[in-house]
Amino acid sequence: MHISVDDRDQYAVLHLRGEFDTFYCPKLQAEVDELVKAGTKRIVLNMRLVKFINSTALGAIIKAHKGLEGRGGGLAVARPSPFVRGILEKVGLNRVVGLYESDEDAGAALAGGAAPRPVVANPEAGLDEDEAAVMFGLVDAARVEHFMPLSGTTNPVHGHAFGTNWRGVGRMGSLDPQGLAFLWSGGNTGLTPFEMGQLLALGTELVLKFRLPLLKKGHLEASAVVASLEERADGVRVTTRFSEELDPQTRKHGEQYARDMAFLKQELKRATDK
Repeated sequence: MHISVDDRDQYAVLHLRGEFDTFYCPKLQAEVDELVKAGTKRIVLNMRLVKFINSTALGAIIKAHKGLEGRGGGLAVARPSPFVRGILEKVGLNRVVGLYESDEDAGAALAGGAAPRPVVANPEAGLDEDEAAVMFGLVDAARVEHFMPLSGTTNPVHGHAFGTNWRGVGRMGSLDPQGLAFLWSGGNTGLTPFEMGQLLALGTELVLKFRLPLLKKGHLEASAVVASLEERADGVRVTTRFSEELDPQTRKHGEQYARDMAFLKQELKRATDK
């Protein structure tokens, strides 16, 4: 990862480019320390060109934020890439470190100026950009045909007709080595939450496709069954349990992901404890 420094009147911008992993954590801290020595205590991380970030790097951001805050300054993130934005929101880091549309907005927030514009999610982001997305399909295609006419149903990711290979896209709520939970709004199916619950009834066999962005690029696939389901006003929350035949490598990634999330939650708690 490459880091360049842009000094402003009341703050400095660190432009990060590349993959932010464990190896570059000391480099970020060294840049922060140098700015602090020079009298700059407000720092903006421009992460527009960061294509990957892992749990250790997120921990480094929390550490830098806490250190600057303790000196009367602060840290904010500007123009995060879709990958970075998805990760920061998923782990809850955006509740500690502000995300903004521009360097100037982030700098104004740190300086306590006019209310800046917070970064907003990209409404056109698909499965390839959305790190929280879970694509799921039913093993029993006849069950899908019973609940919706497939002739007019399109792939929510790419927009083309699915035919009998219907897939839904939800948002991951949690994940552990035993299974994952996701929220499904129904997409363009026109189903009510009650009908969604009937479609994804207990015991329904699913094929899941999801990402563990803190560990690797690309998608993982797993077979699972619906273990519990909760109807909500805007959709359903589905909890699944992986099949015993889960690929060992996928299970290993899931275990590491769970450890990373636990670590980040602990770090976030420390960062917000006063």
